[in-house]
Amino acid sequence: MNVNDFDFYLPESLIAQTPAAKRSESRLLVVDGMNLEDKHFYNITDYLHEGDVLVVNNTRVIAARLFGEKPETGAHVELLILKFEGTTAECLVGNAKVVKLGTELSFGGGKLKAICTKIGEEGIRFFDLIFEGIFLEVLDELGQMPLPPYIHERLEDKERYQTVYSEVAGSAAAPTAGLHFTEEILDQLKAKGVMIVPVTLHVGLGTFRPVKVDNIFEHTMHAESYFMTQETADVLNQARAEGRRIVAVGTTSVRTLETIMSEHGTFLETEDESKIFIYPGYEWKAVDAIITNFHLPKSTLIMLVSAFAGKAEIDHAYAHAVETEYRFFSFGDSMILTHKK
Repeated sequence: MNVNDFDFYLPESLIAQTPAAKRSESRLLVVDGMNLEDKHFYNITDYLHEGDVLVVNNTRVIAARLFGEKPETGAHVELLILKFEGTTAECLVGNAKVVKLGTELSFGGGKLKAICTKIGEEGIRFFDLIFEGIFLEVLDELGQMPLPPYIHERLEDKERYQTVYSEVAGSAAAPTAGLHFTEEILDQLKAKGVMIVPVTLHVGLGTFRPVKVDNIFEHTMHAESYFMTQETADVLNQARAEGRRIVAVGTTSVRTLETIMSEHGTFLETEDESKIFIYPGYEWKAVDAIITNFHLPKSTLIMLVSAFAGKAEIDHAYAHAVETEYRFFSFGDSMILTHKK
């Protein structure tokens, strides 16, 4: 299977640079096989039903982009924190050639220091962090919101790159399918009898790492940390036993659910890392419908939705989205997909 099979024409003008004026007023493409409906996201309540379980990713984006220097030379360095635990961090490094083993970097005039302890692939470096106080508070002071490189506009309200249900800090990017939800829509769904449960997957390189090989079977996913509570597991297991739908918000929720089912055969309280790579031919185990944004050409995410809804169906939906000028990527519009059996 070739990566070019998942390419498509996308005018640059359709790459959303700013969020919709109101979260729920983004557009919604309803994809049911080859049948398409053009709606707005506030219509999502019409496509979720009593007994459905809506699974949201409650991760919260951290101010993961840091600009600092190498004190001994004054060279400027940019870090994007992919993961952190305690006083260690895994980062993508801009100007990586100046960062060698043992290199010390300084941020905010020394309020945060980072010493390189390991060099990985594709510019990834591992650092020991030196700071006083609480790390997330230091990041909030020194770091910037890690908007994707294709967004060139300034984000006026940082909360617009967070979901309204974000709780657990740790992501290097937002789970963007959830950006369309409002508290009002969530309340409407609950009143309708839709159960809403969280999982946590901290978005990192696995989600947005580009596919750089022609043969997609040679692509290796980067690990991303996830967590499921027993309460969420119980709700999902009961839904499966009763034949009720599990609707995942975003590919991160999808990957969490499918990873747990693939490894354990049931939902359970667990904390681990996901490296699952889903492409056409995948045997689905957990998810019955997906709410998602429009993804980059040749990305693992468009491969995932093609595996779920059907390759021809996704090609058809994306062609329609381009023709009718839907907005693409992180701040773009959304779609709801049903599984092609």
